[in-house]
Amino acid sequence: MEQQWLKGLRKTIERVLPIPYYHERFRAVGINSAENVQTFQDFQRLPLTAKEDLRNNYPFGLFAEPMENIVRLHASSGTTGKPTVVGYTHHDIALWAKIVAKELKRAGITQKDVVQIAYGYGLFTGGMGLHYGCEELGALVLPISGGNTARQLMLMRDFGTTVLACTPSYALYLAESLEESGIERSELKLKIGIFGAEPWTEGMREQIEIRLGIKAYDIYGLSEIMGPGVAMECPAQQGLHIDQHFYPEILDMQGNPLAEGCRGELAITSLEKEAFPVIRYRTKDLTTLHYGTCSCGTVGWTMERVSARVDDMLIIRGVNVFPSQVEEAILSLGGFEPHYLLVVDRVGSLDQLEVQVEVNETSFIDEVRELEGRQERLKQRIEEILGISVRIRLVEPKSIPRSEGKAVRVIDKRK
Repeated sequence: MEQQWLKGLRKTIERVLPIPYYHERFRAVGINSAENVQTFQDFQRLPLTAKEDLRNNYPFGLFAEPMENIVRLHASSGTTGKPTVVGYTHHDIALWAKIVAKELKRAGITQKDVVQIAYGYGLFTGGMGLHYGCEELGALVLPISGGNTARQLMLMRDFGTTVLACTPSYALYLAESLEESGIERSELKLKIGIFGAEPWTEGMREQIEIRLGIKAYDIYGLSEIMGPGVAMECPAQQGLHIDQHFYPEILDMQGNPLAEGCRGELAITSLEKEAFPVIRYRTKDLTTLHYGTCSCGTVGWTMERVSARVDDMLIIRGVNVFPSQVEEAILSLGGFEPHYLLVVDRVGSLDQLEVQVEVNETSFIDEVRELEGRQERLKQRIEEILGISVRIRLVEPKSIPRSEGKAVRVIDKRK
């Protein structure tokens, strides 16, 4: 396997070397040819690639194919500046479809399934990536995109949807809306959920599975690498299997490689992408890698579910805080909905964290003393996990805004 990986890595290096940006950076570390990379130690001498590098070469500076060979463009949202733009050749599109189809098949999806894709379509890769994979597999695709929740539920019932694909936060919102819609769960044929595009906890999975009556699978991908399908869970749900067309590494915060089994930032190199290959791309996603054989029979790299993103991290009074830690605390106790908001402010020179969390309908009508008890237990639990003092604000059901895409978990008033 090591020789196969090195062969694929050299192929990608050879593809990017004519690009001036990569040529200069590789030459600076003494690599002028793909043949200079004979070991993984050689490979790890190559500079890391970050999102800022993509933005600095906007729009097409890192493309490895002439524009006449590019058949599709996708791009990130560009919320902090210009978007990151990625391109695909015919080969890339076909490869992407095959990768996603293989992942879906492993999860038990077949030609008999009706897949409702409620990820956004357009420049975002989520909708199109799942769409092409489902068609490659032969499943029936319902390309509804995000939003219009009432219509989502109506078509889910009327068209006999068996598989739902969306963000986990939107799946939870659909479950909540289903309970209010008048549509009985028995009217639906839904059995599987494919959820990704944002970090989510085991507690969130449990909530979704119970409320929608499905088996929920985690899928991972990012546009800079390919799109959804870079990795996905199998029925064993003991981690996400990374497809063989990608080579993963784990890095510490300074970008140094870590050993298998260590938690750190995931970096990925594409092995066969033509239009937009990337070398050692820093994903900003925190996870752990393992290599071995799964009970499902798959041999290769497995990544643990992404627990957080580096850029989601809040530094409060010198302590690193991730929203997923708060979610874990909320879902470990009863009486709360999995909808919350972290509000960070600075009073004088001191940072303060307020956690707003919804109580469920049953708890909302409890006596004040019982509510105060729940609030105190949650406060203690969060402070145990984070190691800093927090303020808990219980809010009424359905008062925290819902999202039809990626959930907004943080409001940082210090910025």
